[in-house]
Amino acid sequence: MRFLMRVLINAAALWAASRLVPGITHEGGWTTLLLVALVFGVVNAVIRPILALLTCPLQILTLGLFTLVLNAILLLITGGLSQALGLGFYVNGFWAAFLGGLVISIVSILLSAFVRDDSESRR
Repeated sequence: MRFLMRVLINAAALWAASRLVPGITHEGGWTTLLLVALVFGVVNAVIRPILALLTCPLQILTLGLFTLVLNAILLLITGGLSQALGLGFYVNGFWAAFLGGLVISIVSILLSAFVRDDSESRR
């Protein structure tokens, strides 16, 4: 259930980014957006830890602000994979990805605050 909620939250955040940020577009319905959210989740699960480890000195030097750049890179990778898979999600350039990463982070945090985790309430 938690996995499904994360995918739905990611899909909503990606939809918000495609509506608010010029340079991020999505063609298609919610089903393709859910597939893009799956791609985004896999990219975050596989590539993010590797990049975080490799950029640890930059993270420390910038007091964590380099995380915004990592988010942009991950969104660019998601856009590239989505194009390759024919999902109709496009990210045009670094600055669009940077702003999109900010929007996705904010929307994800806000939506996650409203979703109750059943496993935590059982403890």
